[in-house]
Amino acid sequence: MKEITPVTSVDVTIAVPGSKSLTQRALIAAALADGTSRLLGPLASEDTSYTSKALEQMGIKVERGEDVWIVHGSGGILETPAGEIFLGNNGTATRFLTSVAALGQGAFRIDGEERMRERPIGPLMEALQGWGVDITSVRGTGCPPLQLNSNGLSGGATVLPEGKSSQYLSSLLLVAPYAREATTLEVRGEVLSKPYVAMTLSVMSDFGVSPECNEDFTFFSIPRGKYRAMDYEIEGDASNASYFWAAAAITGGRVTVSNVPVPSLQGDAGLVPLLARMGCEISCDGGGITLQGRERLEGITVDMGDMPDVVPTLAVVAAFAHGKTVINNIAHLRIKECDRLTATLTELAKMGARVEEGDDFMVIHGDGGKSLHGAEIETYKDHRMAMSFAVTGLRVAGVQITGEGCVAKSFPDFWERFEKLY
Repeated sequence: MKEITPVTSVDVTIAVPGSKSLTQRALIAAALADGTSRLLGPLASEDTSYTSKALEQMGIKVERGEDVWIVHGSGGILETPAGEIFLGNNGTATRFLTSVAALGQGAFRIDGEERMRERPIGPLMEALQGWGVDITSVRGTGCPPLQLNSNGLSGGATVLPEGKSSQYLSSLLLVAPYAREATTLEVRGEVLSKPYVAMTLSVMSDFGVSPECNEDFTFFSIPRGKYRAMDYEIEGDASNASYFWAAAAITGGRVTVSNVPVPSLQGDAGLVPLLARMGCEISCDGGGITLQGRERLEGITVDMGDMPDVVPTLAVVAAFAHGKTVINNIAHLRIKECDRLTATLTELAKMGARVEEGDDFMVIHGDGGKSLHGAEIETYKDHRMAMSFAVTGLRVAGVQITGEGCVAKSFPDFWERFEKLY
């Protein structure tokens, strides 16, 4: 358990580790490329370790240095693993590597922790079956563990029956160039978290394959091809930067995150203008983003369908604002590492905040933080819960974070960097 000590002021410049989302996408593209790629500034974390080790099980050599990872691409030719591919509770890797495994020849089994066995993957399975993939959910639940009897992708047309998780769509896009025929992909329903799809398309284009798509990301045409090996630089993680910007917002202090650029490939950098709407001052200089908090923050109403990972961050800030904050279009938070919609509101209420929960929205009635008090915060083994609620302890005495080691999933040295706020 970790108790957070309140601060009187914050004034710091900090760098955050590389983007988890970009690291995992670049790992896949580099692994499938012809030749050797260097990933510059990747995130070394539990999640990216699962991804790289799974690729190694498929015959891809990944040399993980401190600041540079060297990936020896196979040109899309994969080895059949000797054993099961275990991915913990890494939802991104489970979705991405399911499609990668479909490119192989032979039997692949993909599994994870118990929570991963509750996270749906049926829509991705259905789309892969449209490309001729023999894939089943071992327990018949539409969730892992998964069994693939792989023989490559046939290509042609397929349909993703829902766009609620952008990871399904990104997974299909990343492997589509390696199908036996050129592919088309139709997505039914609203595509959520669109910036993550745009990120995938950007990584693919940088590695030499450029799909065509319509404006709302519901139809894609992907040519056959191979990724080219390259040196790929990974920008700082905007999701992880969010906790430091939030720290400035609620303390009235100043934080510069030096390695999240403007513009950023990451949709979660969109939290910054939301904090500006609440009253913070934003400036961009030298490749980083500075946020200056203010004594009084105001509640806002916002659609965060495209930024689910920073919803807990905004909710925490909202508890210190004045007036009502309404966060809409967030039903997909329920299939994250935990049910983040319920979990976030449960822990805020435990601290004394007045909150409301709907199927796809949350409401926080802020009073400037006056009603908040210390509490023992349950993290639900979810890294984002631990990091967002750590921020509350900068203003409120007695905040204790249980299971604080879960930050290893995406930000192993979070607590060390968090200390720089003091």
